[in-house]
Amino acid sequence: MSDRSPRGTAAGAPGSTLVTNIASLVTNDHETVAAAEHGPLGLVRDAAVVIEGDRIAWVGAGSAAPAADSRVDAGGRAMLPGFVDSHSHLLFGGDRTEEFAARMSGRPYTAGGIRTTVEATRAAGDAELAANLARHVREALHQGTTTLETKSGYGLTPRDEARALRIAADHVDEVTYLGAHVVPPEYADDPDGYVDLATGPMLDACAPHARWVDVFCERGAFDGDQARAVLAAGAARGLVPRVHANQLGPGPGARLAVEFDAASADHCTHLSDDDVDALANSRTVATLLPGCEFSTRSPYPDARRLLAAGVTVALSTDCNPGSSYTSSMPFCVAVAVREMGMTPDEAVWAATAGGAGALRRIDIGRITPGARADLVLLDAPSHVHLAYRPGVPLVAAVWQRGDRVR
Repeated sequence: MSDRSPRGTAAGAPGSTLVTNIASLVTNDHETVAAAEHGPLGLVRDAAVVIEGDRIAWVGAGSAAPAADSRVDAGGRAMLPGFVDSHSHLLFGGDRTEEFAARMSGRPYTAGGIRTTVEATRAAGDAELAANLARHVREALHQGTTTLETKSGYGLTPRDEARALRIAADHVDEVTYLGAHVVPPEYADDPDGYVDLATGPMLDACAPHARWVDVFCERGAFDGDQARAVLAAGAARGLVPRVHANQLGPGPGARLAVEFDAASADHCTHLSDDDVDALANSRTVATLLPGCEFSTRSPYPDARRLLAAGVTVALSTDCNPGSSYTSSMPFCVAVAVREMGMTPDEAVWAATAGGAGALRRIDIGRITPGARADLVLLDAPSHVHLAYRPGVPLVAAVWQRGDRVR
């Protein structure tokens, strides 16, 4: 690949960049990109893209490409939208290596391990938390993730939750208040009292710094009534709901997500037929997190069942120190294809446009005129190689908001 001007025109002046000689371009838009093949990926063969500022200005066949101020030769490689990681927990202190090793030796995963990270996060200073977060954001970006959501949930006091959100907002696109992650030790005998805190003073401290409200509706965390109270309080403060739903067993999480018109129900491993029907008849996205099942040796969600029912599916990393310590969206694509019944096309769509849907964004997750210029160039001729060659570092170049960042 040749690149005369990796970050625009000379000396950083604003201008347009033509990326040409793209063997296969995933646009996720077969309706408005004239050269795109019919189908959800909207593939364009022998394609070109023009970037202007932080936006896509033109997409089409390379033979019809307009002139631009600078030119990048993609060298006959594949290009796709930047990955959209719509579920992560990157604001934390410490690690849980010992817990992982014990789990790999036979101990089952439970929600209780979160409390270990809560203790370490409370003890960490702001600079330490920010540096840890920034490291993980860079790690994800180098693997093609150009949009990240992350949550609080490891402080569980008004002060610690609010500082987590303030720090997160300096580093990621989307910030979620997850005060209702687990009940902290000091409220072990009064879980309803903790719900009152999370829906009262803690929410007051956190709402100005977040777009979303989330709750871990699960045994060992919050039951249906408690989760409903959390979602209702967050919605009343203008936060849009998301739900950790049906990860460890059957429960009301997915149906609560639909009831509250949540942007996403995340995990969705143990779903009844009624849960699937409810999701299929809603605009709530089912966000599947294969890294979690991989790291906990738990059953994988049945993506095929959801897709057959017409549910919109997203893929995300769930990057966190306890149950899914991966920031790699390519890894999650490969696992989803191998273990969850998804085709390579479905998995790539879910990791890009699906994630955008889970964040209710239309400016990301696709390569179409007017969209944000977030692009990933693979060292491969097709997006299928993400599943075909698992574990291989295929990301050759990344543009984020029009800037070449790798």
